Amino acid sequence: MFSMFDILAAVPVAESEGVVGDIAKSFKVFWPQLFSQFISFAIVIFLLKKFAFGPIQAMLEQRRTRIMEGEEKLKRIEKQLAESEATTAAAIAKANEESLRLISEAKEGAAAFTEQKAQEAIASAQQILAKAEVAANADRERISTELKREFGRLVASTTSQVTGKVLTAEDQSRINEEALSKVGN
Repeated sequence: MFSMFDILAAVPVAESEGVVGDIAKSFKVFWPQLFSQFISFAIVIFLLKKFAFGPIQAMLEQRRTRIMEGEEKLKRIEKQLAESEATTAAAIAKANEESLRLISEAKEGAAAFTEQKAQEAIASAQQILAKAEVAANADRERISTELKREFGRLVASTTSQVTGKVLTAEDQSRINEEALSKVGN
């Protein structure tokens, strides 16, 4: 069997004349061989495009698509991350405000409790002072009464020794009252 290339190579070429023919002769261009090489080149290009470049380009297009989808996912993830960070920052700020509010309430409560206990301590101290004052007044009255009795007894005893006579209860009572009235002033 003859191939198409053999047929084309066997076709006689009429010699062309002119500038193109001269150039073809000087570069030794043989038209049937050039034509067959052109056909062979076209077949190789077709086969490469169909079986090599086509699948490679399809694979590259798939990769390009996956890369674009990955970039879109990355952008969505970055956006979600930014929203999450904003939400977290807002939650932290809210928690800080709440903790500051609780701390201030605790301080106010402690201050109120301290003030209440101070008022109770003051009231207790005033009660103790009042009781002490009452007790001191009672002691003073008791001591004053004892002192007056003792003073009256001493005055009566001294008077009886100075006068040399025994005083009656009535005399002692009168002298005691006079002495106490002078001491009281």
